[in-house]
Amino acid sequence: MRTRTRTGGLVALAATAALALSACGGSDDGGGSTDGSSASAGGEKITIGIKFDQPGLGFKEGDTYTGFDTDVARYVAEKLGYSEDQIEWKEAPSAQRETLLSTDQVDMIFATYSITDKRKETVAFAGPYFVAGQDLLVAEDNTDIKGPEDLEGKNLCSVTGSTSAQRIKDEYAAGVNLLEQPGYAECVTALLSGQVDAVTTDDIILAGLAAQPANKGKVKVVGAPFSTERYGVGIPQSSDRCEDINAAITEMIDDGSWEEAITSATEGTGYTPNASENPPTPDACA
Repeated sequence: MRTRTRTGGLVALAATAALALSACGGSDDGGGSTDGSSASAGGEKITIGIKFDQPGLGFKEGDTYTGFDTDVARYVAEKLGYSEDQIEWKEAPSAQRETLLSTDQVDMIFATYSITDKRKETVAFAGPYFVAGQDLLVAEDNTDIKGPEDLEGKNLCSVTGSTSAQRIKDEYAAGVNLLEQPGYAECVTALLSGQVDAVTTDDIILAGLAAQPANKGKVKVVGAPFSTERYGVGIPQSSDRCEDINAAITEMIDDGSWEEAITSATEGTGYTPNASENPPTPDACA
């Protein structure tokens, strides 16, 4: 873990909070340059893909966008020369992230986007800016499921385009029955109705879902992560922003803003990031 400058973190946090209060409405329009130029004037925009349905990470409520991913995105965008009102937020569902980047509909994606070799065949990554671990969400009174190997013959939900459920089927429980839903909220609904026995994705996502008022006391995170998910900033392969994004992530970690943001995003959930993996050091740009 790095030694952080707390004064710098508080200043950056105050700036982030001020930006959040003035968060602009999202746009589903494509566009956005990938030439790496900063926007100094003239209404130039940067289009950033995030999740709209992940409380604590990327969440849209009215015209306000909150969560750890959005806080990191705002910080990086500012370091690239873009103010809050120059950000156009675009929903980036798991199944559409590569398409959004490869067709230049977005400039960057901050959407719990794990860095993998397969994805690198289509897109590029900066970061990582966080390391999560795959876990399970079950009913509060469930005592049978303590890990992925306990899912044999049971019903498991994950989101279309995510690799989480398939990993369990391939590596832990070949007989698990998979149900895909368009979003994690739908998976939790399926869990609460008894349609599935568990929901799987990264631990920090599950913590955010469990903390929602409608779910409190009804579901719980098993708390036995069994993978390493390195969240990167997705960028088009033609982008030249990787080095600048990595520099911004490093600065966010060093000035304390990263720690403030993750603490704020997970407050009240009991979730603690894996200290052996976080905060991460960004990879060298290819």
